[in-house]
Amino acid sequence: MPPTLLSCGDCALVLQLGETVDATVNARVIALAACLESSVQAGVIAGIVDIVPTYRSLLVRYDPEQVRGAALGQQLMALAARPLDHNATGRRWRVPCLYGGAVGQDLDELAEMKGLSRDELIAIHSRVDYRVYMIGFAPGFAYLGGQPEILHTPRLPKPRQMIPSGAVGIGGQQGSINSVAGPSGWRFLGRTPVRSFDPARTEPFLFRAGDNIRFFPITEAEAQTLDARTAAGEMIIAPEEAA
Repeated sequence: MPPTLLSCGDCALVLQLGETVDATVNARVIALAACLESSVQAGVIAGIVDIVPTYRSLLVRYDPEQVRGAALGQQLMALAARPLDHNATGRRWRVPCLYGGAVGQDLDELAEMKGLSRDELIAIHSRVDYRVYMIGFAPGFAYLGGQPEILHTPRLPKPRQMIPSGAVGIGGQQGSINSVAGPSGWRFLGRTPVRSFDPARTEPFLFRAGDNIRFFPITEAEAQTLDARTAAGEMIIAPEEAA
């Protein structure tokens, strides 16, 4: 679909590039966000406060004292009309996951629901690459696409009141990694010792839209060791390749 410009309150615009959850559309959104950020840094476009890529659109917050919404909208539409390189490959991460346990409280029920053994479900979940479509809802919360269809499961009818950070979940066709503790209606398979959000880091958000994640199972003893290293401020994983 052609780009559509929408008003979002009195100091934000949304540039919509599609109507479905689609990797190609999302890649265009991410490429547009990068191009816009470069234009801001070069001083070509002024007044932008924040740029937020989502599944199929780009939210742009601006300072109305520096730029009028109508003028910024014209600049955004002109930018969206330019040919952009949206074929860049995001970083790849291998993320350790302790399946089951107190956090992965839905693992056995999901396996039974799908007619799988516990090990079969873990194997299915950990053998695919997940695309980080966007960061949102909470600081550093990663929305993951690429979930195998057999694992698609509706969210719980009643959210639980407290799910810890690091919880690895399923909500419909999406996957997730909890960045902070809080309520959630997602179903959870396990947890990772990796901190996807840490305000003490130079870059508080570990993952970015366009990155790829693959989980790998770890034991309880391995999880405890990684927990200790994380608590000491150590980065326990690094991207395998840069974009």
